[in-house]
Amino acid sequence: MKKNRWLIALSAMGIHICIGSVYAWSVLTKPIMETMGFTLKETTWTFSLAILFLGLSAGFLGSFVQKIGPKKSGLMSMGFFCTGMFGTAAALYFHNLFLMYLSYGIIGGIGLGTGYITPVSTLVKWFPDNRGFATGLAIMGFGFASMIAGPAMQILVQHFGLVTNFIILGIVYMSIMTASSLYLAPPKLGEVPTTDTLLKEASEKNIVQYADAMPQFTVKQAMKKWQLYTIWWLFFTNITCGIALLAVASPMAQEVVHMSPMMAASMVGIIGFMNGAGRIAWATVSDYIGRSNTYILFFAIEILAFFKLASITSSFSFQIVVLLIITCYGGGFSCMPAYLSDLFGTKELSAIHGRILTAWGAAGVAGPLLLSFIKETTNSYAVTLQFFSGCFVVALLIMIFLKMKTRHGLAETEERVKQNEVPSYTNH
Repeated sequence: MKKNRWLIALSAMGIHICIGSVYAWSVLTKPIMETMGFTLKETTWTFSLAILFLGLSAGFLGSFVQKIGPKKSGLMSMGFFCTGMFGTAAALYFHNLFLMYLSYGIIGGIGLGTGYITPVSTLVKWFPDNRGFATGLAIMGFGFASMIAGPAMQILVQHFGLVTNFIILGIVYMSIMTASSLYLAPPKLGEVPTTDTLLKEASEKNIVQYADAMPQFTVKQAMKKWQLYTIWWLFFTNITCGIALLAVASPMAQEVVHMSPMMAASMVGIIGFMNGAGRIAWATVSDYIGRSNTYILFFAIEILAFFKLASITSSFSFQIVVLLIITCYGGGFSCMPAYLSDLFGTKELSAIHGRILTAWGAAGVAGPLLLSFIKETTNSYAVTLQFFSGCFVVALLIMIFLKMKTRHGLAETEERVKQNEVPSYTNH
């Protein structure tokens, strides 16, 4: 049966909307503390563990996910993630902190990692002419998820309690992720334009899609390239600074610009929207201006935004700058798979993307810890924000260097395309 690529995109979004509910964890923090008697540190460490194992599982299971295909890996993600949800319900029922770490943090985190990379490489293959837009669609779901899951969790906890909340959500997520996974599949020959067709069209317009003209890298080959490690560091920088800001957005708004708790909470809700909107918007922009230029724009904006944020006293200006930063944070996620496919092809994109996502796991721990350390040492958010601005200065310089090296390779590839010397790589 011929599959519809828009239904493939919808299936990818279905998986990401479910696993993206991890970003709504803060909604449960206070109820868990009050009901279970856990401290703030004990409760929030569950979230950090989930992000850590998201990165680790994406990195170490990427090749396995690539091997078994999107359908089986999607079902595997569902199994781990929903087991984590049901295990968390049991942990709360028995008041067992270790079981909560094991269930939501470790088992659920593995489901997060495998579920995050599963749809991405599949969508890139279905939309070879708009890779940024395609990956932005799926990853947008991850960003928007907290907008749906947050209010749903509040209602469920209020009416049914914490334990039942996790059971109900586990059943809902199991249904959506199973249906989505069963429809996922890579395109068959003839269902999408071949690389040769795209290259011919591109050469006629004097445009070359860099990675389509390059050999399709295996993960082992990519691991030998300095570009992969450079991208890892840039990704780590963007997430570390962004996730640190996410972690303290509400208290910082109240302390720095004297917003009321209600206004700060409303801002956090808008942050969830802008996180998702930024993912699809920036990913689409990257299809037109190029991935390198998009990341250069990210880092330039964040240099100015973090530096300006350190001295803002107006609550309106504070919100505008924070939301601008969050769009760049979300965009960094959605543009990454397409950028990797530009450089290394799509043959083993899941595995290569998984290696890069280990930066997310590391940043999920490093970001909040770094911010807390600087804040406690200097007793000021301003110094922290200025430090982050400096980090993006370094990131911008590295990104410009990476682009220059990429353009050198592009010039050689363009010449090969014009001379019809580029081999066919239609069997992705």
